Amino acid sequence: MRMGEVTTVLAASGNAGVGIPFRELALVLLIGCVTTYLTTGIARMLMVRFGSMSAPRARDVHTVPTPRLGGVAMFTGLVVAVATAGQLPALNRGFPPVTPDMMAVLFAAAVIVVVGIIDDLYDISWVIKLGGQVVGSVVMSLAGLSWYLIWVPLGDGGTTLVLDQVQSTVLTAVLTVAIINAMNFVDGLDGLAAGLGMIGGGTLMIYSLTILHDQGGTVSAYPPAIISTVLVGVCAGFLPHNFAPARIFMGDSGSMLIGLLLAAGCVSASGRITMSLYGTADVVALLSPLLVVLAALFIPLLDLVLAVCRRLAAGKSPFAPDKKHLHHRLLRLGHGQRQVVLVLYSWVGVVALGAVGATVFPPVVALVVFLVAFVVVGVVTWVPLLRNRNRDALPDRG
Repeated sequence: MRMGEVTTVLAASGNAGVGIPFRELALVLLIGCVTTYLTTGIARMLMVRFGSMSAPRARDVHTVPTPRLGGVAMFTGLVVAVATAGQLPALNRGFPPVTPDMMAVLFAAAVIVVVGIIDDLYDISWVIKLGGQVVGSVVMSLAGLSWYLIWVPLGDGGTTLVLDQVQSTVLTAVLTVAIINAMNFVDGLDGLAAGLGMIGGGTLMIYSLTILHDQGGTVSAYPPAIISTVLVGVCAGFLPHNFAPARIFMGDSGSMLIGLLLAAGCVSASGRITMSLYGTADVVALLSPLLVVLAALFIPLLDLVLAVCRRLAAGKSPFAPDKKHLHHRLLRLGHGQRQVVLVLYSWVGVVALGAVGATVFPPVVALVVFLVAFVVVGVVTWVPLLRNRNRDALPDRG
């Protein structure tokens, strides 16, 4: 079945698609959201009471001390949501002894959050933080969540390459560290990382549910659906506390956790499912697992690449902080802080819509919707610049 036909099948199938536990996933999302929301309030109260606050720095946009360590609340929401999913008969096929993915995610998340907490409290060097990210990525791979299938669209029906343990671990670690740092770099405005994580997780969730339906509820399709659902719930629960003006920051413990979950969902969806089952006719569908995740992370990854190139060209460390990120540039363009966040949400949504739309909907429909959304968001992005130019062009009547 072509991926573009899934929507028609879903609509004709009545209450739910075959193999898709909608109600159970909705429950997991809700529990992750509520748990994160409640524990974030507790974390903020404790941080304020014990004086663990983030003082404004030169590169920051906030002007008052704000508590951090919201990532601890997000991790709590993750653990509770995953534990709930493991107890539901419709979802326990994504857990040991059937598949190791969810436990691997929890082990890696624990490592990443600990490293993030230490950095939030003591501001460790980038070398140590990078080392912690590598350790967390390797732990995830060795625990069983690793990218070991690569589909190559060459020849009749394509070829599926199977990687050995070393190759799969290296590939998984490189991808995971890149996505973690992309989310970490973009976490510079209130609500930005949480919102992008929710959009990215939602995009991956749609794709995962499509795969789950298309493959008739195959076991390997459950983990990416659970991971992305939990990510959406956790980010949705944290966002009300973090949207401008933020009452608490997620810190590196939160932004790196979002990156890890996105990477885990990508690996589980792209590197664990034999996409050659679809044949060579639908190239977009065959490549869509990676395209969906890259689309959802387009803005953070672009920001990461530009930041690294900019800093290396200046003879600085690629992790040296500055005020030249994309969100800083949009602020200088004339947008307010909330407007910048919404603009970046929109761009990530447009690119992600293009990827997942080409997978689920007919190509012509997906292309038209993408072009319209692209033009609208582009106009909204440049309106402040045009307004400022028109204001400068007005004659001085004073």
